[in-house]
Amino acid sequence: MRAFIIPVVIVLGFLMGAVTLMATAPELVPTAPAPIAKTARILEINPENVQLTVNSQGSVMPSTESQLIPEVSGRIIWMSPNLVAGGYFSAGDVLLRVDQVDYKNESDRAKASLSRAQAEQQHAQFEYRRLVSLEERKLTSRSQLENGLRAYRVADAALQDAKVNYLQAQQNLERTQLLAPFTGLVRSESVDIGQFVSRGSAIGTIYANDLVEVRLPIADRQLAFLNLPPTLRGELPDNMRPNVTLSAEYAGQQLSWQGQIVRMEAEIDVSSRMVQLVARVENQPDAAPLSIGLFVNAEIQGLTAANIVVLPRQALRNNNQVLVVDADNKLHFRDIEPLRLYQDSVLIKSGLKRGERVCISPLQTAIEGMSVNPIVDDV
Repeated sequence: MRAFIIPVVIVLGFLMGAVTLMATAPELVPTAPAPIAKTARILEINPENVQLTVNSQGSVMPSTESQLIPEVSGRIIWMSPNLVAGGYFSAGDVLLRVDQVDYKNESDRAKASLSRAQAEQQHAQFEYRRLVSLEERKLTSRSQLENGLRAYRVADAALQDAKVNYLQAQQNLERTQLLAPFTGLVRSESVDIGQFVSRGSAIGTIYANDLVEVRLPIADRQLAFLNLPPTLRGELPDNMRPNVTLSAEYAGQQLSWQGQIVRMEAEIDVSSRMVQLVARVENQPDAAPLSIGLFVNAEIQGLTAANIVVLPRQALRNNNQVLVVDADNKLHFRDIEPLRLYQDSVLIKSGLKRGERVCISPLQTAIEGMSVNPIVDDV
């Protein structure tokens, strides 16, 4: 009996101990860990006036280019050493001379004919005046006076014809020297000394380098930033010509030139759907010239937009939204109206107020009302 009671008592003791431990054990309450606020760079809104610009690229081309054409025929007896591809010349320089012997003889004959016509006209004039005097005194007939008048008019017409012939002969003699019509360079030439050239046949191509032009393609939607009405074509009025800065790296140096947009071409390029603007630059004698064929970058000065907020491009979220940080350092989505995306910035024209704080960190997950640890950015 004792052998049975003792184990039962031990088991009951253990059960009572277990019940006591379970009754007196502390209750475990589950708790969630406090969220750690993410660090976010913020920028305080300060609207400002922004000078809009439009960028483009293009190649430099001459504003004036023409073919070199002699006005008389003949054999070339002299050529300027500058009449070669790439040669430089000034306005009025003699580029080549044609044999002028025939034209000198023609001029001398015309001069002799002019002298004879002058003598005939003077004699006819004297005879007519004498007949007028005789007719007033009834010493000659009316028919003789009319014959004298006719002879005078014929002689006068012959004199005018001789003058024109002489002037034409003088011009032909002068045209045996081919003069440069402007200051510029030679693109190409196709003649040499001793060669016979014909009047009206092109012997070379020249272009002016005092004024150069650059065709700049831009998207049609960018015209709104330049204040150029879409209906305007051709040469722009002086008060509507935007300034443009052209730049290029040439011979290891970064060079820049100032010019103006002078016209807008009427046609839109069918392949690129671009509008072509033409910039004109005046080469200065004391500065590096803008060489023909050089590829340049262009920055066209546009309108000045008022009360514009400039933010880094990564601050813009989907659906034209930004994240605004309130006084409690919580994030809120805000709809904005962007004016333009330009390089690494976004220009905003409405939706934000001065003094508000915008998150510019590229947060992967942003939730409405999420707490952040703001750090003021200096951009």
